Amino acid sequence: MSEKTYAGDLTPLETWEMLSENPKAQLFDVRTDAEFAYVGNPDLSELGKEVRHVYWKIFPAMEANPDFVAEVKDAGFDKDTPLLFLCRSGVRSKHAAETLTAAGFTACYNVAGGFEGDKDPQGHRGTGNGWKADGLPWKQG
Repeated sequence: MSEKTYAGDLTPLETWEMLSENPKAQLFDVRTDAEFAYVGNPDLSELGKEVRHVYWKIFPAMEANPDFVAEVKDAGFDKDTPLLFLCRSGVRSKHAAETLTAAGFTACYNVAGGFEGDKDPQGHRGTGNGWKADGLPWKQG
């Protein structure tokens, strides 16, 4: 039996629901500046919230951000605040959720499918799953 390394995976729709219903819940986008600028960003304005950006990897070398945990801690949330992590497809954000859980946070979630989701048979993202494909609010760069 494996030890649980983070609170779990949420679909983008479950993420929106948690952000809507829990005033403490926070969305952290761990993608790069290039992704924010060219692919788009979740838009939480109708919830009266903002997406927080903390890089998991630093563009262009895509090296791990050595200050990741400190930057999330500096945002000033309690260790029991629901922190929801989003990336392109749900891989980096899962690692982020695991890392913050290991650092003592108790409610770290991965947004499965991420912002763009998995590739479809034609190799395109954003069509099958993920924030954009689920029709959630977003804005370009």
